[in-house]
Amino acid sequence: MNYSKCAILGVLAAIPAAFGADNPGWETSATANVAVNKGNSDTLLAGANILTMKKWDKNEFSAGADAVYGNNRDSSGVRTTTAQNYGAFLQYNRLINERLYFFGHVDARQDKVADIRYRVTLSPGLGYYLVKNATTSLSLEAGPGLVLEQFEGQRSHNYFTARFAEKFSHKFNDKVRLVQDADYSPQVDNFSNYVVNAQATIEADLTKKLSATLTLGDTYRSEPAPGRKSNDVRLLAGIKYKF
Repeated sequence: MNYSKCAILGVLAAIPAAFGADNPGWETSATANVAVNKGNSDTLLAGANILTMKKWDKNEFSAGADAVYGNNRDSSGVRTTTAQNYGAFLQYNRLINERLYFFGHVDARQDKVADIRYRVTLSPGLGYYLVKNATTSLSLEAGPGLVLEQFEGQRSHNYFTARFAEKFSHKFNDKVRLVQDADYSPQVDNFSNYVVNAQATIEADLTKKLSATLTLGDTYRSEPAPGRKSNDVRLLAGIKYKF
């Protein structure tokens, strides 16, 4: 079973509910990124993501899906795929008080270039808002996790992890804001095997519905697939549309 595709399809099936007029309070956006270079080099890098979230009473829900594809053609005309990955996530928070909350988190990713057939992480835990006001939010999360993983050409590898995460957002003014998050997931019986994900996006409004974005992301795997590098860095500029 391809766990990542099942999880991604599940997220995509849930997201359309956010567009309904009978579900007030949803905040939904879609972003597209494209970079093309022609001349001495011939490269293409394209990405897209969709994100939806809602807060009501003592509940906070967020879900999203993303995809990145890139290729390069050398001087001899041979075209090579340089990026091809897909991902999705779901998270539900239940507030205990204004700052403390329980959470349930699931994310899935497939990366053809990194030879990751699928990697699904399931994690419950506790979170706490260190800062929570109209302009700034900073929260920390921790909890146990289960990873379902398979590299291309190898048997599946399932193991328990611990998950530590932080999320930060700040509004500089009515038009410019920063959103950043990071998580660290070591295998509980082998701390030398871990994954770190980090991403930061700065966003500037162009109109009420459109904004320009610049995203820097990094994924580090201490034990990558055989023959692959540990670190993957991406920088994407794009346009975001708010529904």
